[in-house]
Amino acid sequence: MTSAPVLLGDAALAARAAYVLRDNDLGTMTAAAPRLYPHMWSWDAAFIAIGLARVSPQRAITELDTILAAQWPGGMIPHIRYSPDAGGYFPDAARWGTAGVDGRGPGLPDTSGICQPPVHAIAAGRIVDAARARGGAERRAAEEFLDRAWTPLVRWHRWLAEQRDPDATGRVTIHHGWESGTDNSPRWDGPYGRVEVGAGLPPYERKDTLVADPAHRPTDTEYDRYLWLIEEMRRAGYDQARLRDTASFAVQDVLTSAILAVACDVLADLGDGDPDRAADVAELRTWAARFRAGVAGSVDPGSGLARDRDLRTGEWLGTETLAGFAPLLCGGLDPAAERAMLELLSSPRWCGHPALHAPVLPSTSPESPAFRAQQYWRGPQWPVMVWMYSWALERRGHTGQAAALRTGGLDLLRDGTFAEYYDPLTGAPLGSLNQSWTAAAALDWLSI
Repeated sequence: MTSAPVLLGDAALAARAAYVLRDNDLGTMTAAAPRLYPHMWSWDAAFIAIGLARVSPQRAITELDTILAAQWPGGMIPHIRYSPDAGGYFPDAARWGTAGVDGRGPGLPDTSGICQPPVHAIAAGRIVDAARARGGAERRAAEEFLDRAWTPLVRWHRWLAEQRDPDATGRVTIHHGWESGTDNSPRWDGPYGRVEVGAGLPPYERKDTLVADPAHRPTDTEYDRYLWLIEEMRRAGYDQARLRDTASFAVQDVLTSAILAVACDVLADLGDGDPDRAADVAELRTWAARFRAGVAGSVDPGSGLARDRDLRTGEWLGTETLAGFAPLLCGGLDPAAERAMLELLSSPRWCGHPALHAPVLPSTSPESPAFRAQQYWRGPQWPVMVWMYSWALERRGHTGQAAALRTGGLDLLRDGTFAEYYDPLTGAPLGSLNQSWTAAAALDWLSI
């Protein structure tokens, strides 16, 4: 008979979370997870910095400095910065073949060739807020960081606005499900299913199945498609204009678009009042408005959820996933529509579902035919996404809903495993354990 796990109180949970981040610290970067993800992931680094800001703003600054130093000359922040001291991960840097691409000369770090959602300005804002509250040397360090990070962050947002939304639709186009961060979400089943793997796919050995049950991970057929999309990008030299015409996968992603909208607003808020940043602030506000409108314009009147759009077929993708609540991150809906979406969030179809272990967002609605309780982004609850929605709802004045998500999210974490994701029906930890961004979410929640 299996005994029930010991549930940690706030102080013990915070101490354990801080220990996880210290243990995963590689010096100037934090491994996403000690066993499965030994390198630095872009949006992981941003979330990790948010947690680090609560215990050491200076270490949080170092985390963002490190990922910003991997920025490509054109402005993209790549989704992986490889640690020269860590191996055992696939795809490795050689598989991406990005050396020399986009003017990247010798001496620059090894990276992947795609991006992830732009959480970095949000992290910068959290660091500056925490450091200003502490004052003294930490405040000065944060202001100096903002001075040097300002231009890279603006360039990153500009790259997304210009290279991934050249027609100003207000929705960011992605060329791989990995760029969304929600890798194998049922959001992408249609677009992935239309990817035809060519005969020239180089052989490979997977490293992502080193978990308790490999059946929880994407299938080999799915992984072939993931790697074929990389092969397409390599052959196009990662040229964004070519990819717009030739990439098999081209989908407007509402979740990334909403994160970009709110990140533009956060960065603009940080620059307000500085005459040297006035032009950038105006541009950031314009982008924020554009992507906010694009996200709001994707909402399906039938389901009440925002939708992605497959540019290769013109099809709206209406699978019931957490991305459907993207307007709650950035705004843009009229008051009645926003109230309706908040009610849907709390309804038995979502956080109020009677079978949920904790009343927080699962990655896919338990009422959806696509729901799979233990399969990565196809059903499990991801604490980091619960944090994202709770932070945004608090920021936008929905304090009751934000507090409910925070409480439920912390309840999910009280076993102290800090898992990558959790079974939404049993609360069992899944994926890798001691995941850095999960620990970071706990630290931020516990510091409120």
